Amino acid sequence: MFNAHTRLADMITCNPTLVLLMPRLGISFGFGDKTVAEVCKTYGLPLDFVLLVCNLYTTGEPLPDEQGIASLDMRLLVPYLQASHRYYTEERLPHLQRHLAAVGERAGERCGAVLDRFFEGYKQDIADHFALEEQKIFPYLQSLEKGGSAKPSLSRHFSHNHTDLREKISDLLQILYKYIPSDAPVEELNELIFGLLQLSSDFERHALIEDHVMLPYIAYLERRQS
Repeated sequence: MFNAHTRLADMITCNPTLVLLMPRLGISFGFGDKTVAEVCKTYGLPLDFVLLVCNLYTTGEPLPDEQGIASLDMRLLVPYLQASHRYYTEERLPHLQRHLAAVGERAGERCGAVLDRFFEGYKQDIADHFALEEQKIFPYLQSLEKGGSAKPSLSRHFSHNHTDLREKISDLLQILYKYIPSDAPVEELNELIFGLLQLSSDFERHALIEDHVMLPYIAYLERRQS
């Protein structure tokens, strides 16, 4: 478990995938030997939230209980989730699609069309999921934080399809493993496969934060307003 006295460089050395989180948390590289607490102080970031996210991305723990949710400084929650959405839609998915197109060109017209259609459908599912959060859930959460009226029906009817989104990545990987011709470009195929695996792992942690931090926080705010 990382704590306030852990040097940020050591934390990233322990879990290199945290490199991907730094921009989303608003942290630039070049922090020297500063601890997590010192870096958070430099950027004016809530230390408890930053540590929670980094620990969840590394070990999947700790999942905060009701008391923990109430005590957390959550002002970075929505900006962090919005930054994550931009990372997926503006960086990772276009990057993967370029590799997919290169693989599809060598896989033949029929197989290439199947891959492209499958990936386009996945991108649309992601876009629909994020749009619901951006247009409905995040504004509602921010309204509750400012003392707005609780509307429990909104959060109760918010149904995540995180499992479906992760399963579709698994389905695409199975297609690649089983049906891509043996003469497909190895470098492009490896980039695509490892990129999809990284996206799946990253998105799993993202879903963990939304399911076990964001939604319980909304429930806490709703109870506070009622």
